[in-house]
Amino acid sequence: MNKYELAVVLTIKVEDDERAATIERIKEMITRFGGTVTGVDEWGRKRLAYEIQKMKEGYYYFITFEGDSNCPNEIEQRIRIMDNVIRYLCIRQDA
Repeated sequence: MNKYELAVVLTIKVEDDERAATIERIKEMITRFGGTVTGVDEWGRKRLAYEIQKMKEGYYYFITFEGDSNCPNEIEQRIRIMDNVIRYLCIRQDA
């Protein structure tokens, strides 16, 4: 099992409950594809480095999980089409 960190930036146009539901959906996807979520770090509303879709701020979340090498690919395919997610990045953490 490899360790991964998934950085997700959500749009500021959604309400708190919808944001929480989006993060829960991502966590469910991780477990569905054989991973185990080890932590969720919410950074809150932060200024973006550059404007994305005419937005200057977004909600940052960092999800750490363990899974096999196929798990990040499956998760990225599904996150890519989510409406509330404006940016994402999944990286493998070295031991």
